[in-house]
Amino acid sequence: MWGVGTRILAVEDDERIRSAVKLALEDEGWTVDEAGSGEEAIDLFARSAPDVVLIDIMLPGIDGFELCRSLRRNSDVPIVMVTARNDTHDVVAGLEAGADDYLTKPFAPKELSARIRALLRRIRPISPNHAKLTFGDLEIVPDEGKVTRAGEELHLTKTEFRLLCELAQNPGRVFSRESLLDKVWGYDYFGDGRLVDVHVRRLRTKVEADPANPRHVVTVRGLGYRLQS
Repeated sequence: MWGVGTRILAVEDDERIRSAVKLALEDEGWTVDEAGSGEEAIDLFARSAPDVVLIDIMLPGIDGFELCRSLRRNSDVPIVMVTARNDTHDVVAGLEAGADDYLTKPFAPKELSARIRALLRRIRPISPNHAKLTFGDLEIVPDEGKVTRAGEELHLTKTEFRLLCELAQNPGRVFSRESLLDKVWGYDYFGDGRLVDVHVRRLRTKVEADPANPRHVVTVRGLGYRLQS
């Protein structure tokens, strides 16, 4: 199980909330680093190499969206965006910036801990059914965490990779959003379809030659998504 040795970076400008989050996560046995701004977070991230990052959207200076994009340029570390309201624009913008999940304030410490445990489970190695999966110009090697298109290696986040592998190990099968939430985000996670839709869009920008007219990751209207050659 994840616990001792797992390091979490909590980025929150409200000291009261930051302290409460730190205490709650330390109760789970995790090591917590705190940052009150995006600039401080970038410095801490480089020094501490956290396993998970929590980012509040409303930060002074570099906001949560830009911080997320900055971290994503060089890392696929799991990121949870925290928003003060369940605003569709904020949620989608956070996911588009590269976050793996989101949480709405106020949240219970147990919910935060459960969300982090689900993220940590997802970054464990995948048990592949096949050594190599090929879909036209797309090649996936699950046990190496490698994806290439037309021979060029692609950089996917851990969540994008798990989503692609889930689709690829059942080629042609249509997955509903609910099914993908269960399989990719964790069975104890009660999320919404926006997580799946945004990650599919992000995945298409990487695996498709023409993301607007996808060849591999296709939408089956009213049902969900499937992977095809």
